Amino acid sequence: MLIEYGVWGSRLVLAGAFGLSTWGKLANGPATRKAVVDFGIHIRWAPAVAIGLPVVEGSVAAGILLPWTAGFAGAVALLLLVCFTAAIVRLLLRGEHPNCSCFGAVNAEPIGPAPLVRNALLVALAALVTVGALRYPQVPGSLPAEAAVGLMLIVTIAAVLCWALGELRWLRRRVDEQALSTLGAEGLPVGAVAPEFELQAVEGERVDLASLLSPGRAVLLVFVHPGCEMCAALARELPRWQSRVRDVLTIVLVGNGDLTEHAAWGRAQEVGDIPVLVQQGNEAALRYRVRGTPSAVLVGADGRVAAAVARGAIAVRELITSAKSGAGRQTTRRDELISGTRR
Repeated sequence: MLIEYGVWGSRLVLAGAFGLSTWGKLANGPATRKAVVDFGIHIRWAPAVAIGLPVVEGSVAAGILLPWTAGFAGAVALLLLVCFTAAIVRLLLRGEHPNCSCFGAVNAEPIGPAPLVRNALLVALAALVTVGALRYPQVPGSLPAEAAVGLMLIVTIAAVLCWALGELRWLRRRVDEQALSTLGAEGLPVGAVAPEFELQAVEGERVDLASLLSPGRAVLLVFVHPGCEMCAALARELPRWQSRVRDVLTIVLVGNGDLTEHAAWGRAQEVGDIPVLVQQGNEAALRYRVRGTPSAVLVGADGRVAAAVARGAIAVRELITSAKSGAGRQTTRRDELISGTRR
């Protein structure tokens, strides 16, 4: 009996996943059409695919719940997931990171390791569902009615909660975008006290501004995004810059989104020991009035904003150079004052 419960439960979970995907795609047609084109479908066929794909997924979700179609629907689900995964791998190998709108606009994020892991789990689940449906075709009829319905209610509630959490994340992104668009002038005034923050590093610990500042060393906050090619090119240069300015400047990368994705992105760009911090929304960008990536903010050793926001890779490089030159001038001036005092 325990196996039958597992067979029914796995079918419900897979049906819930495909149901959420269907709803998400149908609820935001423009985002779905854009994602279809980004994944390689010719723009001429994009409208038809954007409509047909959720219809197929919805049919799969319904078919998995019916005992006489569960095996076939599970096999179709497995085939779809393998195709989706292959498309993601192909784009990643080409260095492309379009938004994955697998569950609609609420889940639209640049592709990376996270979608691959999710799809791998769903592929395993689809294979399990297909085998279970073929070996136990009597399920859920062989289960007590109250148990079968109870499992269905639990999975339905979980699916609704996942959808609600996705909506909340989407709303938060929209609020952040709206806030960024109404900030006024970009960047804080030079000399303003640098706003505090506490962000999570990809290694897991929480890092704040105070822990990054040290006597005689400024901090450069470089705001990046894993889907930004210019950010990736800049990040690959930063270890070399850090080795040159280590005595006067600490370089820190600040992104937003998924910790696992940023950790993999940092390894891919070979950023070495440069800290990679992750915002849950855009809290640090909002406080420093940073509107795009790549951008950088220089915070002096005194905890105050030391320069205007540097927007773009070239401006960031120039800011690092000026920070090193400024630190050198300050050191020379300090040595002169000490020498004069001794005389």
